[in-house]
Amino acid sequence: MMAIIVGAAAAAIWLYLIVFRGRFWWPWPAPAAPAEGAYRRSVVAVIPARNEAEVIAPAITSLLRQRYPGPFRTVLVDDHSTDATVETAQDAARVCAGADRLTILSAPPVAEGWTGKLWALRHGIAAARRFRPDYLLLTDADIVHADDNLAQLVGRAESGSYDLVSLMVRLHCRSFWERLLIPAFVFFFFKLYPPRWVADPRRRTAAAAGGCVLIRRESLDRIGGVDQIRREIIDDCALARRVKCVGRVWLGASQATSSIREYGSWRPIWRMIARCAFAQLGFSPAALILTVAGMVLIYIGPPLLLLSASSATAAALGAFAWLGMSLAFMPVLWAYGCPILLAPLLPGMALFYTAATIGSAILFWRGRGGYWKGRVQAPASVPPRSS
Repeated sequence: MMAIIVGAAAAAIWLYLIVFRGRFWWPWPAPAAPAEGAYRRSVVAVIPARNEAEVIAPAITSLLRQRYPGPFRTVLVDDHSTDATVETAQDAARVCAGADRLTILSAPPVAEGWTGKLWALRHGIAAARRFRPDYLLLTDADIVHADDNLAQLVGRAESGSYDLVSLMVRLHCRSFWERLLIPAFVFFFFKLYPPRWVADPRRRTAAAAGGCVLIRRESLDRIGGVDQIRREIIDDCALARRVKCVGRVWLGASQATSSIREYGSWRPIWRMIARCAFAQLGFSPAALILTVAGMVLIYIGPPLLLLSASSATAAALGAFAWLGMSLAFMPVLWAYGCPILLAPLLPGMALFYTAATIGSAILFWRGRGGYWKGRVQAPASVPPRSS
């Protein structure tokens, strides 16, 4: 009887997710129709960079070669790099004849109570204000922007009167481990933050993808700047929550703008999740327990019910839920050029991410929470996440 109850619950949850959760499984938007005068808006891109010499050149080049007719500049904030990040960025700017549109500055030592990225971002935004931009493009050092990406972002913001628009860029997905685990990460992200719900002002759901965020300068000022989220590990979603309290937010996915940061094995993907997963749960043990139980119920339970065959009814319900999750996963696999035959392996991928979430909590309790590039950004004494 218990197996039937578990199977019915899992089947009902997947039916709800597929039909009623904002079509999260298809997050790719139609191109934005430009609004009148949109391309007269001025924009400054701000890039915080810490030891990014391997990826910074293509990122800078892609920004300086944007096909955007309005005023556009780039500010690079060197966050105490010990490699050739600055020199590589300067060389890239000279090669594409854009040195006059690139400003490079060094961030001061990180202040108490700030994460490193947000501290660097704060100083980059302060430098960008001198140009009095209409918009700020907050982007990462590993993002290669399609040549019309800025025009699309500004057109989206202007035509929809959005205060913040953000893209989940196409993540690097070529190696065995990337093809096995990266599409699942994208799937889980949009299941948590369905873009249609993010854009709906009647819903509280708010999110952004930190690699590519365009925000109106006035809207950033209205919420008190990045100072209001200075402790946040998941700063992109924290920023989106703040902005949605005073305006409109939009989130989508891109096939053309991409991250060139490689994940050569499962370990860097694990570290990426372990850095922020427990922060996503508000550092709450209760939320961790509920999350693990939920992942087991909706991802691990269905194949176990089907393969154990303890009851024909339970097995049928498990098969229905397993089929449902596999079908929902297929569009992301297709978009990333991965074999559709990987879809039934989603329960195993979910097990990996569940284990990494538990690992995130363990790191936090050991005083190593939010560890990234030599910094512990969420020590065990961190205050609760702001709303």
